[in-house]
Amino acid sequence: MLFRCKALWPVLGLLVASPALAQPIPVVPAKPLPGPPALESRPDHLKRYTDCMRLARMEPLKALPAAEKWIAEGGGLGARHCVAVAMFQSGKHAQAAAQFEAIARDMGSDRPGLRAELWAQAGQSWMETGAAEKAAAAQSKALELKTDDPDLWVDRGLSYAAMQAWPRAISDFDRAIRLRQDDVEVLVLRAAAWRNARDPGRALIDANRALSISPDHSEALLERGYANLARGSRDAANADFNRVLRLVPPSSPAARRAEAGLGGATPAAPALPPSVPATPPPAAGGKR
Repeated sequence: MLFRCKALWPVLGLLVASPALAQPIPVVPAKPLPGPPALESRPDHLKRYTDCMRLARMEPLKALPAAEKWIAEGGGLGARHCVAVAMFQSGKHAQAAAQFEAIARDMGSDRPGLRAELWAQAGQSWMETGAAEKAAAAQSKALELKTDDPDLWVDRGLSYAAMQAWPRAISDFDRAIRLRQDDVEVLVLRAAAWRNARDPGRALIDANRALSISPDHSEALLERGYANLARGSRDAANADFNRVLRLVPPSSPAARRAEAGLGGATPAAPALPPSVPATPPPAAGGKR
């Protein structure tokens, strides 16, 4: 999860839920993540890379010609990465994905951690285009290089969820939870995946575990409500939906989902998530 702004549980309809209860699976709030560090080691190139990345964040349409000019002048990987980020920022997600993948391939076998980040960036770029299969393929390459990164497992799990490949999504969320114990957001994602896989009993276990850590987590309450509704426990479900309405602003996505649950409705969810305002990572330094 490389580019998205940190947010308070935006409820993005990732895809249609199981026939038992058509509700979207939520998306984890993305953490700000730096891009591949030190693509440039020469001081003059490092400064130009930093300046180019700053421009790509603020004015990507201006950054593109500047970065392309730098490539023509021998800018190398740093210039190419700046082009890719500017493409992403300007909405050219498929072109950005192809650029990230090309940079990762051209690095050969050097610096596996850096190549993993590039493949991960390609994965998110493909997801922005709705190409979940291409996203999962890129994320798989990232995971071959960096198996201990829970965010990468979540990324690929979300791609599999977009493909309605629920067992694969659940498996990836399992890996993320093993690496980052008691992560409430991932527990809620796995609960939603279990629900979509028509196993409300396991969804209920994950929702309860999330709520034992964060009792007022609105998405966890919603998932517990959906699980109880699927199990025929209408009173328990309504209690959770009403609690959500006391916790969240009226007319918010969570409130609308709670009201739908109270009414027994099954609102349709969009097949793909809407775009999220994106910010590219800093030019260098930091870690996921």
